This record gives sequence, structure tokens and C-alpha cells, in this order.
Amino acid sequence: MSERSPRMSSRETIALVTDDFRALPPPPARRGVPDGPVAWPGYDRMRVQAAQRTAEQESVVCGTALVGSTQVVLISFEFGFLGGSLGERAGDLLEAAHVFARRHRLPVVSLVATGGSRMQEGIRALLQLQRVARQSALTRAEGLAQIAVLADPSTGGGWATVGAGADIILALPGAQVGFAGARVRPAGAPALSYTAEAQWSNGAIDGVVPPSELRGVLGLWLSLLTRTSTRPAPVPPALGRSDLPDRGWEAVERARHPGRPRAQDYLDAYFSCHLLLNGDRVGGRDEGMLCGVGEHGGRAIAFAAQQGTATRPAGYRTATRLIHLAGRLSLPVLTLVDTPGAANDPQAERDAVGGALAELFEAVATSPVPVTTLVIGEGGSGGALALAAPDNTWAVSDSYFSVIAPESAAAILKRPPEDAPRIADGIGLRPQDLVRLGAVKGIASVAEAKPSNSPLNSASTRPQE
Repeated sequence: MSERSPRMSSRETIALVTDDFRALPPPPARRGVPDGPVAWPGYDRMRVQAAQRTAEQESVVCGTALVGSTQVVLISFEFGFLGGSLGERAGDLLEAAHVFARRHRLPVVSLVATGGSRMQEGIRALLQLQRVARQSALTRAEGLAQIAVLADPSTGGGWATVGAGADIILALPGAQVGFAGARVRPAGAPALSYTAEAQWSNGAIDGVVPPSELRGVLGLWLSLLTRTSTRPAPVPPALGRSDLPDRGWEAVERARHPGRPRAQDYLDAYFSCHLLLNGDRVGGRDEGMLCGVGEHGGRAIAFAAQQGTATRPAGYRTATRLIHLAGRLSLPVLTLVDTPGAANDPQAERDAVGGALAELFEAVATSPVPVTTLVIGEGGSGGALALAAPDNTWAVSDSYFSVIAPESAAAILKRPPEDAPRIADGIGLRPQDLVRLGAVKGIASVAEAKPSNSPLNSASTRPQE
């Protein structure tokens, strides 16, 4: 586990990501009610003391800022102000920030450090979560990106709305992250389960970023997510062999060869830089599916790439998440197909692999942005087809695409395993067969790969062990 970052004030957190912050004018103040809506004894005094201690008037600070090369609306929580808690006035400020973002077409970056809703305002404080969620939804509907950076702590309703509701979620090392704050967790619950690193392992956040790297990583995410485009992603050049297989079984053997180019080779050759999403946001992640956004020829392109393993339900859900995000932000999508098929073990069935595949099929079929697909290895049945564009799929020479793996076909047809090569020769799975049968548009030509020149890579947001 990486070292825990120190707890910071709202202004210190802002300084991590920008040198150009300008506060937004606050909305009109509410008419004062002595000690708040539930007349909590001493609440007015608590607020005065919090303001004196932090030099802030509320638990959130809202403004505009230049992060990297992108102008944003920046929201920063002040944990020193009553635990960064959400009350009615904080809700006013958050709503005004989102309204400003939509009016001026700016992405929203939230630097989160909160313990949740403000007890001293009772149910009126809790209702702010609905208010904040609605504002976030309205901003999302306008096609504007939202990124959350989780500082220590990020718990309660603030995590469940401002944090977990963002398109991209980053966190500082060692930050407490979870719906349950430290004082309300079940007795004996391990503290390590409520950390940024644990949430990354669970697929709930996209990266754990050291403070010294946060400005660069956040700036790159913003630069990529704000480059809209309506043109399809170009087909990547093939990196392997250029000659076509003579027989079906030869195509299978070439696609399964351990030395052929894999997804990471294609991503490194295609993109000048790229960043990864992590996980499906419902508790799962699949190392065999790489999803993210990269830069190609000055354009931002979203991608989902299989790495040659049986794809697990979390992998399909992560790809679905990626395609939905690309659709909202108007980014073209590139998918790389390479899997023997969907995982079919008992755990995969418990994790609803069928439902995960159905969701991905629907996401690809209804994507409002163009999807380009390249089959770079094995195309195993529906587990591969779910990631393929219906009208813009291409193949490389050392690949195949099949209704089912030849070995499985032999078993279904009640033939001996040694008949698998003969079956492979007969079911039209070679790249040239796929073109003839109308399953792919063409065979990608071989071109020299161009290495990545970016100082950032897919490991830049992975927690340090």
C-alpha cells in the first residue's frame, strides 16, 4: 500500500492542480434561522468558529480554474469546516457551480474531502444529496465531463454523489474512501477496506495518483475528454504477419501463438499517450480488458481492448461503461477483439455474464458515436462479437473469428477432440473467409509501429504496492 497523503485544506488541494483559481460569486444567502432548520443548540457559533479557523465561509469553495490547458469549474471541499459536510448552503454553492458550468460549457472537477451530510441541519442536509445528484445529471446530459479527485476523507453522501457519480474518479494515496465513515463502520471492520487502494482493487475508482503527479494526470484526462469528434477512429495498422493462413486450423494456431502482437502493443503503437479507466463501478475489474482514452493524430479516441484471456463479466461491464462515456462526450471508439470467449466458470455465471454481454451488445448497437473494431487475435464466439462494430469491423492476418471454438464445436457435435482441426477448416473462420462472408470489411495492412512518446502510461494511476 502506498503512503497516505497528508490531510489538506481546500486551498492546498486547489494548489495541487492549478495556479489559476478564481472564486465564483456566491448565490444570494438564505435568510438566517437561529441555529439552523432544526435549531441545533450552538450551531451558529460552530459556523462562526469554522469560518475563523479555515478562512472559508462554507464547506465548499467553487470557482473557475485552468488545469493544464483546459478551463474548468473547480469545486473544492474544506474538511476543516465542520468536516466538509453538506448542508443547505453548501447545496446552494454546488448547484450554482453546475449551472455556471452548463452555461459556459465547462467540465467540472471536484476535489472531495467530506464526512457526509451535516447532522446539525437534520433531514434538510440529507436532501442536498438529491439536489447535488440532479445537478450532476443535468451536467452529464449536456455532454460535459465530470472528474472527482478524492482526498482524505471521502465518505458518506459526498462520496456517494459528488465522488462516485463522476465520469472519472482519481484519489490521493491512502485516502479514506467509502460510504461508511470511520466512526460508523461495523465493529472490527478492517480499516484497509475503506481506502483508495481498496476501492481501486474493487473497480470503484480509476486511479490512485501521488500529489506530485496529480496536476499532470488530471490535465491529460481533461484534455482528452474535451476533444469531441464525429469521425470514426482510423483502423490501426496490423503489427504481425502479412501473409494469410492457408487453412482454418493454421489461422487458429497463429491467433493463439504466444509471440504475436497483443493489445498493449497495438495501443502503444496507435496512441501517442493514453490513460486507463479501471473497473465496472459495481465491484469488479478484469485485467484482461483495457479501457481508456488516448490521443491519435491529435484526436481523442476511446478504446476497449481484450488481452487474449477469457473475458469476465467485469470486463464487459467496464467496456459498456467506456462506450456510454464516449457517447456522452462525443468521442469515437476503437475496440480490439482478442478472446477465446466469455468466461463460463461458475463465478462468471454468479456474476451474471449473460447480462453483462447483453448490456455490451446493446451499448455497441446503439452507440451515438462511431465504433471501429480490429480483430487482432482470437475471435471466440459471442464473447468476442459483443465488442465488434456491426458495420466497421476489420481483421489482421494472424486472427480468426468463429461461431465457437473448434474444440467446443467438436464436443457439441459429439466428435473426438482430434477432429477440431478438420472442423476449423470447414466453418469459415480465416480472415479471408470473414471478408467473403461479410463479417468484416477488410484485412488491415501491415505498417511499421510507432512507439509511444508520452511520459505517462497505463501504470501512472495504478496504486503502488
